[in-house]
Amino acid sequence: MKVANAEILAGICGFRTSVRAEGDDDFAVRLEVSSDCEKVRGLAAELRTVSALDELGGGHEGVILGAGRRHLKGCCAACVVPAGIFKAMQVAAGVALPADVGIELLLD
Repeated sequence: MKVANAEILAGICGFRTSVRAEGDDDFAVRLEVSSDCEKVRGLAAELRTVSALDELGGGHEGVILGAGRRHLKGCCAACVVPAGIFKAMQVAAGVALPADVGIELLLD
């Protein structure tokens, strides 16, 4: 079993999300998501176990990113949390190597 943990800082809202993803040899990934954000908690309620192969094949139509679109609307539509959950799922499934990701916003 592979395990990936992620700590996601969403941005100016100040909300933090913790992800624990546990993958098995059949590409099933069990997700545990906890967050300060009520909207992300709603998203997390839909995410228990996902098929990494289905998620990769589904892309933006997959369970993780689809739940993000349903729960994160308005100013939250560009929230990085669903992408962070997706990355943790990939690592736990063994289809991606663990590497930090980030966005740095710069003003002119």
